Amino acid sequence: MTDKPTRDQIVEAADRLFYRQGYEHTSFSDIADVVRISRGNFYYHFKTKDEILDAVVEARLANTQAMLERWESAGKTPADRIRSFINLLIANRADIKRYGCPVGTLCGELAKLNHAAQGEANKLFTLFRTWLGQQFTLLGRPNDADALAMHLLARSQGVATLANAFQDESFIREEVAAMHAWLEACAEDAKPASRPKRKHTGQRSSRVR
Repeated sequence: MTDKPTRDQIVEAADRLFYRQGYEHTSFSDIADVVRISRGNFYYHFKTKDEILDAVVEARLANTQAMLERWESAGKTPADRIRSFINLLIANRADIKRYGCPVGTLCGELAKLNHAAQGEANKLFTLFRTWLGQQFTLLGRPNDADALAMHLLARSQGVATLANAFQDESFIREEVAAMHAWLEACAEDAKPASRPKRKHTGQRSSRVR
């Protein structure tokens, strides 16, 4: 038994079902059955499935923002914080293998449906893009920060899609390791060049031998 308000239970159940079954194939009855409420109680909170979708996207945006803030607090360096993003693939590997990426699958489905909520759902990617760009800027790559953010987003989406298609969890682990190595290379490239040697003044230094 949960102490959460009924509306929150509906949104959480819908979020899970939209991810696992898809928005189009999830009905009011499916959600009501999970929450175990009557139709009358359900319609008191939401009149249409689109209203539920709006609430799900709003909740995902809030949860993603909260997660990014936790990464900000926990990560000592920009590289540490970017690693937190990469490691999402490991933390969610079982669900990704079975259902794909929750953000990518929802955005893709809404795009196919030409749904009015597509733009709002895409804000989830924009949140990650903006945040990653900020981290790459702090890492010392201001000139190509957005390009690096988009590359990492695209690579993580590709990993999720192929891991789901081939049902291959080991592929996720291999690609995560490769992304960590790529991040290290990005950090190395961002390091300032070593200081130039001092010009010879013609005076010999008094070094103790």
